[in-house]
Amino acid sequence: MKATKICEGVYWVGAIDWDLRNFHGYETEKGSTYNAYLVLDEKITLIDTVKAGFEKEMLTRIASVIDPAKIDLIISNHAEPDHSGGIPAVKKLAPGAAVYCAAGAGVKDLTAYYGDLGYIGVKAGDTLSLGKRTLTFLPTPMVHWPDNMVSFMTPENILFSNDAFGQHYATFERMDTESDLSEALVQARKYYANIVQPYGMQTAKALAACAQLPIQTVCPSHGIAWTKHLPEILALYHKWAAGEQEDFAAIVYDTMWHSTEQMAHAIADGFSACGIRPRLYNLHYCFNSDIISDAMTAKYIAVGSPTLNNNMMPSVASFLTYFRGLTGNKKKSIAFGSYGWGGQSPDQVQEQLAGCKCEPLLPAVRLQYKPSQEQLAKITEDVIAALKGE
Repeated sequence: MKATKICEGVYWVGAIDWDLRNFHGYETEKGSTYNAYLVLDEKITLIDTVKAGFEKEMLTRIASVIDPAKIDLIISNHAEPDHSGGIPAVKKLAPGAAVYCAAGAGVKDLTAYYGDLGYIGVKAGDTLSLGKRTLTFLPTPMVHWPDNMVSFMTPENILFSNDAFGQHYATFERMDTESDLSEALVQARKYYANIVQPYGMQTAKALAACAQLPIQTVCPSHGIAWTKHLPEILALYHKWAAGEQEDFAAIVYDTMWHSTEQMAHAIADGFSACGIRPRLYNLHYCFNSDIISDAMTAKYIAVGSPTLNNNMMPSVASFLTYFRGLTGNKKKSIAFGSYGWGGQSPDQVQEQLAGCKCEPLLPAVRLQYKPSQEQLAKITEDVIAALKGE
């Protein structure tokens, strides 16, 4: 467990969580990293720490470069425990280390988690001299907690970006030039969709503020750092923050006896006939967080459920709850479902979609028992007519 050099005097000293498979309901099939960065200067500085339980890994990496007891400063860009969980362990070894965080929310949150460790709050534009280097602090509230901030270090022009530009991606490679770029971008998209998406307006403001900085490297709190491919990830963040949509339809459903599934395919045929790419997600097999990653930029969403005990299926209710918390832009929607006698689920889905900034493309679509080919063809025709009538 050695430190990894980012550049002269700057090291990655975080931890790799190969086993993480769920983060707040977000399926993390590639694990994650908890990134901490050590800066060797007149003042030895640790920027962020690791999740509790990974302190030993971090301290071992720090010790491969310098005695952890020599740390003078700790910068906490975010109080969430996967970022700050190692602060008490560092303070135990270096009790004189000063802890800097966002004034107000940062001090409040860290105190709530770890008690009063003498936090020093910083505001927008505040600077801190490390010796040859200087840190400038920039609050980025609600990207994705009220206390979030980023730290910009000169003269290397490194942005320690906290959750922004991160990925839940466990890998030994630390830089975009060394890692699988396509996988890193997939995980960056999924991270944005599941963590940052609801805060597009705040993200756009943070991007505008950061645009004034001569950034050469971005070191996030999870995943790899961005250097050569910084323009690509910045362009994607601008696109996602703006809520730009693509001409495709996400069709999400559960089914009991395949009737709702047949309706989903009929709806897909309607979109396809109009040149709009459909993507189908059977909730038996698809994770909410994977669906959200795709659906984030969809112009259309269709959600279907059979009626079970006068309600929608629990899996569909789960998806809609997850979707409602994360949706970052308005979509055109279709609610649909089959039933035996009650038939309440399509209206329930419609109501939930209305609360998710969605505008119905059609009235709720319902069919009783097993649909006939004529009924399925009618669904396809209705979707085509609605799309042509937009």
